[in-house]
Amino acid sequence: MTLRTLMQAGPAKATELFAKLSETSDGAVKTREKLFSDLKAELELHAGLEEQHLFPILRKNSETKELVADAIRDNKELRAKLSELDAMPKNDPAFAERLADLQKTFRQHARDEKKELLPAVQRALSEEQVQAVTEKMEAGLAEAEQAKQDEAEERRAKARGEREQAEFLARQAELRAQEVATAEREQAAAEQRARTDARRVVDAALRPVAAASKAVGEATRLATAAPAGEAGRRAQTQAAAMTNMFMWPWLGAMQNRQPTGNAAEARGLAGMEEVIPLGEEILEVGKRTENRGTARIRRFVVETPVERQVTLQSEKVVVERRRPVSDKVTGEILTELTVEVVETEEVPTVEKRVRLREEIVVRTERTQRVETVQATLRRDEVEIEQADRKRGNRQLRSVSSER
Repeated sequence: MTLRTLMQAGPAKATELFAKLSETSDGAVKTREKLFSDLKAELELHAGLEEQHLFPILRKNSETKELVADAIRDNKELRAKLSELDAMPKNDPAFAERLADLQKTFRQHARDEKKELLPAVQRALSEEQVQAVTEKMEAGLAEAEQAKQDEAEERRAKARGEREQAEFLARQAELRAQEVATAEREQAAAEQRARTDARRVVDAALRPVAAASKAVGEATRLATAAPAGEAGRRAQTQAAAMTNMFMWPWLGAMQNRQPTGNAAEARGLAGMEEVIPLGEEILEVGKRTENRGTARIRRFVVETPVERQVTLQSEKVVVERRRPVSDKVTGEILTELTVEVVETEEVPTVEKRVRLREEIVVRTERTQRVETVQATLRRDEVEIEQADRKRGNRQLRSVSSER
């Protein structure tokens, strides 16, 4: 690539970006911001390469020194207008007018380079100097392009990482929601079982009461309907015994609150029974799921500098003068002749490709364990104090309730 081609490539790309920007509307803010960012980067890169590699050599030549000063002023003017547009909102109605002004300044700068600066460079510099400047500017362009590609790859990697992180967090939230829902279902089932057991206990307690009420009614009916005389007294006695048998367990608590004499008289009645319930606690072990922590796997990009050695070849034209072996004319002479020989040089090219190095598999594994749960249970015991009928003394016995 020649210096002329190289210096005209930047303005051609900038002209294309100017045309795309001019076609956008005030509502296309994101598109304008992207195109203007590309335009600004292109213009700054073009000006920077000139000021870094070309202008220092041209300052040393008296013929091009003044042209360099004019070019630097043009670059400063371009940068000032770029900064002004960069700070302006992209939906500002005045944006298109300021952009047109910047494009006019840029076109004038490009015409000056093409008509004045480039011909002066060709006249003032040798071919070796022009070639050296061209190679340096090409290297600068390659570095800028590589930096742009690296930045784009970094943005893509960052976006992928954020997307994967969001997916991972969403999965974790879904798992936590499932665990909470499972715990709520288990709790609801336990509450339902407790209510069922409570209803069963109440029903069991009410059945004797209903039976006792029925027995009392039957006893009352017999006592009322019994005839006079000995048969009537027997019927009344049976009714009283039946009433005492069914009503005694529920009257015992009330009788305990009466004076001692009345309680003794009540217990002394024939056919009386008192039921003392003996209870115990039983152990019921359930399960619930708890969150024991979150494992987070984050992928990030690590940059490792590498270097490779490559052997390059170059061909340069060597011109030398020598005396002919004989003065005999062997070809056409005394005519105008132009011979063009192309010099070539190999330059390294760098390409990068992406390959799959390794895979990280993230999954959960479920294991089972047996854990012993210890607790203290309570139960009722009964101690019986009974008088010995033969010897007339009192004995104590301890009776355990059966499970």
